[in-house]
Amino acid sequence: MAMLNGLGSRVEVAVTRRRAETRHADRFSGQIPRQPAFERYIGIDYSGAKTPSASLKGLRVYQADLSSCPAEVPPPPSPRTCWTRRGIAEWLLARLAEDRPTLVGIDHGFSFPLRYFEAHCLAPDWPAFLADFQHHWPTDQDHVCVDFVRDGIVGNGADRTGSARWRRFTEERTRSAKSVFHFDVPGSVAKSTHAGIPWLLHLRRRLGERVHFWPFDGWQIPAGRSALAEVYPTLWKHDYAKEGRTDDQHDAYSVAARMREADLDGQLARFLNPDLTDSQRTVAGVEGWILGVA
Repeated sequence: MAMLNGLGSRVEVAVTRRRAETRHADRFSGQIPRQPAFERYIGIDYSGAKTPSASLKGLRVYQADLSSCPAEVPPPPSPRTCWTRRGIAEWLLARLAEDRPTLVGIDHGFSFPLRYFEAHCLAPDWPAFLADFQHHWPTDQDHVCVDFVRDGIVGNGADRTGSARWRRFTEERTRSAKSVFHFDVPGSVAKSTHAGIPWLLHLRRRLGERVHFWPFDGWQIPAGRSALAEVYPTLWKHDYAKEGRTDDQHDAYSVAARMREADLDGQLARFLNPDLTDSQRTVAGVEGWILGVA
């Protein structure tokens, strides 16, 4: 059985490589493939439910590297059977502190529409936005959930809110992504975004320049550096057979798989350089951009 499992893994890797090579041949005929920018790819399907220490089935992590396809990463051994938001943040700190260039895709908004900055008289500065948002929405604190802040029990969310009609330019480009302020509807990322942004601040403060927060730290990621990017699994999940995975598992799997393939077949360079005018790029440098949106 072990031999069969090992053979199956090698076949899956070979198939993925052939698919990447075929894409490269079709799209970049005559060009020499570039070296992969990363050695490891992590896809995270996020959840904004409950509190930072709550064990959530909706939190899923898949990891791949240059020689292996994505596999689910279980949470560290504990009485909890699923990941917590705090647990994912601490696990990422450990992984990103390693000397191994890693691309992490997380399924929640990394910033807000420019209208939000204007409405609250905030400078168009993403690092300052992170600190200001966490001050008003302390959803990284123990026993604090998004709904507590929305209801005025904790924090001061009423002073830092927005309209569900406000969408970022990258969301408009997808034609299907919802506003980061569109709560309580199917497919909403509002709760996960409001729960996840304070953890971006946590990672940034702890890791410093070891990690590139794309595109806020620049559209080009320095060679050898790990990076975090916002992703939208809907862009990619239909390209892969579900193979018994739950929706949350498949979203995380698809993110890790597509980032890996894109790095192998040269598409990642295009993902990191979307077709934007200078003014659009300036706006996206504040609002953020979804990896893979052209």
